[in-house]
Amino acid sequence: MDAVISKQDRHRGDGDHNVQKMRRISNVSWLASKRQVQKTLKNRVNGKIWKREEDDDDDEWSLPTRTKNSSKKVKLTPAFEFSKGNGIPKKRLNKRSSFVVVDLEGDSEDEVLEQACIMNIRARKRARTSDSEAVKRNHMYTRLENGDFANASLGTSSSSPSSASDMKSNGSSSRTRTMRNLKQAKIEARPKCHQCMKNERTIVVPCKKCKSKIYCVQCIKQWYPQMTEEEIAEQCPYCRRNCNCNACLHSSGLIKTSKRDITDSEKIQHLKYLIKSLLPFLEQICEEQTQEMQIEASIQGSSPEIAENFCNNDERVYCNHCATSIVGLHRSCPKCAYELCLSCCHEIREGSLSSRAEMKFQYVDRGSDYMHGGDPLPFDFQNAEDQGEPTVVLWNVNDDGSISCAPKEMGGCGDCVLELKRILPMGCISELKKKARDLVGFDSERADSMFNNSEAGREMLRSAASREGSKDNYLYCPAMNDIQEVEELFHFQKHWVKGEPVIVRDALEVTTHLSWEPMVMWCALCENVDPETRANMSEVKAIDCLASCEVEISTCQFFKGYTEGRRYENFWPEMLKLKDWPPSDKFEDLLPRHCDEFISALPFQEYSDPKAGILNLAVKFPPDLLKPDMGPKTYIAYGTTEELGRVDSVTKLHCDMSDAVNILTHTAEVALSEEQQTAIQQLKRKHLAQDEKERLEQDKLDHHSIEQLSDCSGSWKEMGVSKIIETEKHPSQISEQLELSHNQPRGATLPGLPSEGETDNMCGALWDIFRREHVSKLEEYLRKHSMEFRHTYCSPVKQVVHPIHDQCFYLTSEHKKKLKEEFGIEPWTFEQRVGEAVFIPAGCPHQVRNLKSCTKVAVDFVSPENVQECLRLTKEFRELPKNHRAREDKLEIKKMIIYAIAEAIKDLEELIQ
Repeated sequence: MDAVISKQDRHRGDGDHNVQKMRRISNVSWLASKRQVQKTLKNRVNGKIWKREEDDDDDEWSLPTRTKNSSKKVKLTPAFEFSKGNGIPKKRLNKRSSFVVVDLEGDSEDEVLEQACIMNIRARKRARTSDSEAVKRNHMYTRLENGDFANASLGTSSSSPSSASDMKSNGSSSRTRTMRNLKQAKIEARPKCHQCMKNERTIVVPCKKCKSKIYCVQCIKQWYPQMTEEEIAEQCPYCRRNCNCNACLHSSGLIKTSKRDITDSEKIQHLKYLIKSLLPFLEQICEEQTQEMQIEASIQGSSPEIAENFCNNDERVYCNHCATSIVGLHRSCPKCAYELCLSCCHEIREGSLSSRAEMKFQYVDRGSDYMHGGDPLPFDFQNAEDQGEPTVVLWNVNDDGSISCAPKEMGGCGDCVLELKRILPMGCISELKKKARDLVGFDSERADSMFNNSEAGREMLRSAASREGSKDNYLYCPAMNDIQEVEELFHFQKHWVKGEPVIVRDALEVTTHLSWEPMVMWCALCENVDPETRANMSEVKAIDCLASCEVEISTCQFFKGYTEGRRYENFWPEMLKLKDWPPSDKFEDLLPRHCDEFISALPFQEYSDPKAGILNLAVKFPPDLLKPDMGPKTYIAYGTTEELGRVDSVTKLHCDMSDAVNILTHTAEVALSEEQQTAIQQLKRKHLAQDEKERLEQDKLDHHSIEQLSDCSGSWKEMGVSKIIETEKHPSQISEQLELSHNQPRGATLPGLPSEGETDNMCGALWDIFRREHVSKLEEYLRKHSMEFRHTYCSPVKQVVHPIHDQCFYLTSEHKKKLKEEFGIEPWTFEQRVGEAVFIPAGCPHQVRNLKSCTKVAVDFVSPENVQECLRLTKEFRELPKNHRAREDKLEIKKMIIYAIAEAIKDLEELIQ
């Protein structure tokens, strides 16, 4: 206590001296401190502005963190440490302070207290100066943001000195809000990427051509991997007309779809050719209706008055018995509205009408193990007996030729007499026939004289068959750039009129190279539909090629398998395909930009253009009339190079009602691992053993085999079992067959394929197209060997209604070899490459196997050269059972003929006048 009092006295004694010393030091320190604070604030402001400019280049910069007060106080927070031994504190530099370190080592206590007072004075002055500078900066940013001084916080703060804390708080919130607005304004002022419509991207590539569109690097890598940044800078995708952003993909009319303009003289020539080709079929329709009018006149005893059967433009009238589209005259029941076409009326009068009994046979699911070569699951389902030949129906026909309504078991009432009705105006067909004769009657020579002597160059032909003594082993195969002249259309017609397929190379080279990746189309599709439809599109119904039945799968999973592949648990490849995708009749409404791109790629647009093909009968319907669905349609499916035998990604053998053109737009190759390839070979042996086992079991049930082996029925079972065991024990015998089926589709022996050792990365699908004249032999072979094929649930084909229209057969390389050996026929076989367009004539059975995951787009059309085949197929379809998949008359070819001639006559008269 005494020491403390003495110390206080000493301080009082030296008070005047210390005060004077402190004042001198304070004055000097204040000036230095003032300069230092100003320098510090200047450096901090400059540093903050530099940080802003640096952060502006970054898309994720953020406002600096602040303290409670509006100004960022620089506090003097000395950290005292006691040195060992002397107890004298040592002040260390605070990194956030602008003050120079003061070394207190060895100073006296008076000097320490003196300097502590000086530091307190400096801290207070720096705080006041920092508050003022912060308010000024807030005022500056506000002016930059708002452009005026009305909302600045400086005047409000200075007018109320007593509320300094409120000013600091308001200044802090104002600056934070201002900086946030300034950041948002800067972001909004940045140009947006045309693809993703985002403006936060750091690196973008502007277009030098249009000077208005930019694309960010992220979108370039994701959506345009085939283009470099330099190419996009030279001419962006928008300028190239192949931009696949949502806005562009939902737009139509951005590109010109027609390849060349047709002159009036060419139009006149095409229309005359069309009318002259259709005139014989119009005369047949007119003759058929004239005969029915004569029968009706004999029934009524005078010239009949035919009542009109009113039909809306959005309705179709079908025959209740054969499901054929009705055009013009028909008979109808006044009581039950049962309607009958003239072809059925003719068959009833001749007593040749068949019942078209329904198909009762059904395939049974025997389990997944059976489909992979194992034993079937037990089942007690019994199929109905095959209906055999269609039974003849007794239908009442009166002596005068009138027909009663169908019996009740056939859908009619059986009470009333059918009345003759009409849909078209009276006499319109005979009037069309007269006009057509007058317009083309003077031109007796057919237009094909112009292309009879034209020959295609050797470089425009592709080998597709090797039949001895045949002149049609080569198919016409020009490049897209070589068919823009009129002469090449004559070459096409020369081969087309013979029923030969045509291949056009590099069809996509003349387009804008829009992306045909399935994910691009799916993303565009999801953006162009309502939320309910978008939710429904999260899953798709795909066809499982192993079981030949529909399965539901996530859309994302399907498209992932398109590029990466899918497999079963036993490593067998899983093959899925989407048919007629997107699931709508209006491809052009859902994917308008892709529709325009596809039409622009179509060769020989006089025939193939689904909107304006002058020789395409399907476009001649009146605009307000319900038209048949001709496409375009997209077909997306997996595929593999090796022929698997089962589960191949195939379109089975079938025959379209009309002509078609199919373009391969995209492929993706899925590599099989060595482990998977080994498993596939093992499963193939298991499949062949199962085939042999079931063949032997079927032979035992065959009636003729039982008669031939009736004397040795006891040893038959042992013989059959021994053969099965031998097959399982010695798979080396099957290995030769496996090696043959593995090598032949890619070998040099098949025409139209790369030679041995040659690879073609552009190939995607293997086509087999049969000639029309070979249809009867092909059907005979399929009926003979039907049990060797598998269909639904991998079950053997046990019922054949129509070998081609059933669509349950795919001829492997082994079957094509047997077909040639037994019947001497073979198809045109070739590989379709990316960008190639394949023209398939109506009436030619064909099948397709995918060698890779493929995206194809196809459209149907009706050419005047193949109207006869369309009529023949319509007649075949109407004779199928009622519940057959191909029975419906979707083409309405007779109605199409009438409207096509009417439209052609109208256009030709306008051009001549």
